[in-house]
Amino acid sequence: MSQPDPDPPADESGTDGPADPTAAVERTPAEARARQRRLSRGERFEAADLDVLYRDDRLIAIDKPSGLLVHHSHIARDVKVVALQLVRRIVKRRVHAVHRLDRGTSGVLLFALDPEAARDTADLFAAREMDKTYYAVVRGHPPASGHIDHPLNQSKTGERRAATTDFIRRETVELDIPVGRFPTTRYALLELKPHTGRRHQLRRHCCHIHHPIVGDTTHGDARHNRLFRREWSAHRLLLFAARLRFRHPYTGDILDLRAGADPTLARLCDAFGWRDPLAQPYDGPSTGGGP
Repeated sequence: MSQPDPDPPADESGTDGPADPTAAVERTPAEARARQRRLSRGERFEAADLDVLYRDDRLIAIDKPSGLLVHHSHIARDVKVVALQLVRRIVKRRVHAVHRLDRGTSGVLLFALDPEAARDTADLFAAREMDKTYYAVVRGHPPASGHIDHPLNQSKTGERRAATTDFIRRETVELDIPVGRFPTTRYALLELKPHTGRRHQLRRHCCHIHHPIVGDTTHGDARHNRLFRREWSAHRLLLFAARLRFRHPYTGDILDLRAGADPTLARLCDAFGWRDPLAQPYDGPSTGGGP
């Protein structure tokens, strides 16, 4: 059975009743612009920065901004505020992380509100009963679709474990911008469906097929990362956790949680003439399984 990660003791007391799970966060245009400017400058995150996508008395899902850690880590000891703390401030009770998103990845992030819900929801991930959809901007033009079956080493033990990902190439562009010895540059928007949950799986799998994710400073291409920063002010990992679909472990309802539009991806889609999948989701046949 998968073991959830409990967060540190809460510094607030009391609980809130269940909120309307369909309630959207409403900000004025001025508030939205001010929030984005503050986050783009890397200023300290606040609970008000989190959009709650779903909430009941057992689970809560947020739209995690890029740059926010899920929990404290020894590799970022200077970070004072993490998603666990911010969600705890929203619900005013202890919360439990049941899965991970890399610091640079934005999108749907799920938490449990009690230990039992944490165990049962983590078991859904372990049993591969979570239908996960990501989008990534990658270097080059990959095949129209594909299946990546490439085991990955685990950082702590070095053990190689099975890792599989399906992908669909959704958009492409070729630009008259030379990089290195090539007179033009090519990029694509991939829809990615991981069937396992290994550390940095999507980043490492895209690198494995020679189409690294733009903005990836570990597994990516520094020349293209610099180009995106210079030309389109894209100062982040271009990986987006767009959708999480699963059967609620207690009600039996199908939850279909979707991230909101991202300003960086919207800017790139506008520049490249692409359809923005976070603004207009692709709801046709998908490569991944699910409920």
